[in-house]
Amino acid sequence: MIFKFLILSDEVDNFKREIKIDSDATFLDLYNTILDCTGYNSKEMASFFLSDNKWRKKQEITLVEMDTDSDVDSLTMDECVLSDYLEDEKQKLMFVFDYLNERALFIELSEIIPGKNLKKPLCTISEGEAPSQIIDFQDIKQDDVSLDLGESFFGDESFDIDELDKEGFDGIDELDNSSDTETSDLY
Repeated sequence: MIFKFLILSDEVDNFKREIKIDSDATFLDLYNTILDCTGYNSKEMASFFLSDNKWRKKQEITLVEMDTDSDVDSLTMDECVLSDYLEDEKQKLMFVFDYLNERALFIELSEIIPGKNLKKPLCTISEGEAPSQIIDFQDIKQDDVSLDLGESFFGDESFDIDELDKEGFDGIDELDNSSDTETSDLY
């Protein structure tokens, strides 16, 4: 049986890949095929997530075994056969290729072709450039203005207390001057 997958990105509109792979192949075979047709390198962590129809992550299948609770099965790509986890057309997967930024490719099992086999996976459609595998935050621009990553997001160093609008703050000075016994009862 052959599985045909459609792969899309929410970052690059014209990106599209179609992969045909034998249903007896492993998720590692699918992973390697995705790397080949996107130009991604294998040095970055990646995982597949079986997803529901609304792309909510369900079961994770990792590249390497992770230390997890004993209650949770740790599934690895090299041990998981596609046909053991995928059985219906339109089933959805996510391929998380950038863990730190939660970036993923969206994969749908678009067709199941019974009675045929493939010795080797094939990328049958390759359109557009794949989204960059790693984001360089120095290159990110917002509204065509480079972000200053050294900027303090928690306050302005030039803050002047005298510029504060005092309306609505009546009585604060009285609270500060209250006796220690009254305020200690609050804590």
